[in-house]
Amino acid sequence: MSIAVTGATGQLGRLVISALKQRTTDSIIGLARNLDAGADLGVELRRADYDQPATLPEALQGVDTLLLISGSEIGKRAAQHKNLIDAAKAAGIRRIVYTSLLHADISPLGLAEEHRQTEAMLAESGLSTTVLRNGWYTENHTASVAPAVANGAFYGAAGNGKIASASRADYADAAVGVLTSEGHDGAIYELAGAPAYTLTELAAEISRQTGKDIPYVDLSEADYAKALEGAGLPAPVAAAYASFDAMAAKGALDGDGDDLARLIGRNSTPMADSVREALAK
Repeated sequence: MSIAVTGATGQLGRLVISALKQRTTDSIIGLARNLDAGADLGVELRRADYDQPATLPEALQGVDTLLLISGSEIGKRAAQHKNLIDAAKAAGIRRIVYTSLLHADISPLGLAEEHRQTEAMLAESGLSTTVLRNGWYTENHTASVAPAVANGAFYGAAGNGKIASASRADYADAAVGVLTSEGHDGAIYELAGAPAYTLTELAAEISRQTGKDIPYVDLSEADYAKALEGAGLPAPVAAAYASFDAMAAKGALDGDGDDLARLIGRNSTPMADSVREALAK
């Protein structure tokens, strides 16, 4: 049996491959655009470019199960995913596991529509599919820990909205659990971390661990976008991240249920542990 992982050189893909190597004797294949970037992964690598369908048949040859990690190019992902799903059908792949978005069917996040489109393609594919609706990555916010310490405040636009995030490693472990076991055909898992927290609570944890007063400063969506631009982010990226925070204020990043804990066999990584890791870097 063989398992192929798209986006093998990305942050999530690397974690999945590392965990798979510890959990299965199945053949593991990493799919990526740039094979040189994956030279350290220790698995077979095959070139696969979503935008070049001609690269896909050879990349998928002999694959039994495919982990489709959603692409990173917002606005292009639905077409890219279609190319890969079509190629998977033609290659006779038995099962696709897809990393979607928490509550993708009802999420107000701008990210959600391409996930909805991809889930619909999978449902119509005739293949055995499993959808992992990943919640927010804790790293999306702990990436701001060092700047917060340097600036003496943690800035955002999430108000008192709860964030049910988990670490990338948690989501990788969930994917590996599904990839290496049976009984997940047709399942849609809502993967949320617990307990959820606010950015005020995140700032308080940074303060506790550093011994410094790092308050949370809540800005309007527009002002937060300007602040992110001032920190060096391109305007479209800054606007996107500000919108995610604004949606978090309305509950878009919250979630409940125990799907994640059941799949990984433990509680999700505590926010405090993620803060500690960010500070150590």
